[in-house]
Amino acid sequence: MASSADRVIAVLRSGHDDLAAAVARFTADDLGRPSGAAEWDVSQVLSHLGSGAEINLATLEAGITGSTPPDGDFNKGVWAKWDDASRQERADWVLTANEALVKRYESLDEQERESVRVTYSWMPAPVDVAASGTMRLSEFALHAWDVAVAFDPAATVDAAAAPLLLGQMSHMLGWVAKPEHLDGKAATLAVELTDVPESFGLVLGPEISLTAAPAEADGTLRLPAETWLRLVTGRLKTEHAAAPVKLDGPLTLDDLRRVFPGF
Repeated sequence: MASSADRVIAVLRSGHDDLAAAVARFTADDLGRPSGAAEWDVSQVLSHLGSGAEINLATLEAGITGSTPPDGDFNKGVWAKWDDASRQERADWVLTANEALVKRYESLDEQERESVRVTYSWMPAPVDVAASGTMRLSEFALHAWDVAVAFDPAATVDAAAAPLLLGQMSHMLGWVAKPEHLDGKAATLAVELTDVPESFGLVLGPEISLTAAPAEADGTLRLPAETWLRLVTGRLKTEHAAAPVKLDGPLTLDDLRRVFPGF
């Protein structure tokens, strides 16, 4: 039976292969298109994915070998290299960098996938390979969408990745949610995902949080898992293709868009 780490690594591989096939077709004009990430063109999203792959590989390697993980100066050096690269260099480099990261995850045997612990400076404790891979998958899947939507307004987050990322959302709310944009409104919504057996509560007020499915709610939000991920990360804007969202209660979808403006 596949472990959590196995499943995440398999989706990292399929996502990389899909992105590589797309990037191989990009022209110079394609790389300069506006992406789904505010203020970034397609090449800048690729730069972010590529620099992230290099930093994640160094961090993963430190966990595997038990050495000191890379520090802030290492990260700054990687970012500077990618920032200074041309658009075409970013497109070329991202395929090499992300392939190296995915291959390193794939190289771990069953025991290593269970025993290795990876240290991140912003995490309270080291995490296992499944959690490390999931954090990278969150970054990769959302920014791969940023690239895809530049060419297809109906693009969606990878259907294989979306269910694996649901647990990440509660950790993200503290820095992505903007409760001040509610203008004093408050509500608890029952969130029902229509394509996976998941339901929970979304508390909207001075603080934004996720809870267990509420016994009583002020309204209900029904949508697919990938659409939920895009809503919370600011990728369900009005200019994108209509999404299968049903919302009833005291708040509107535009209210939720303001609470989750994106990054």
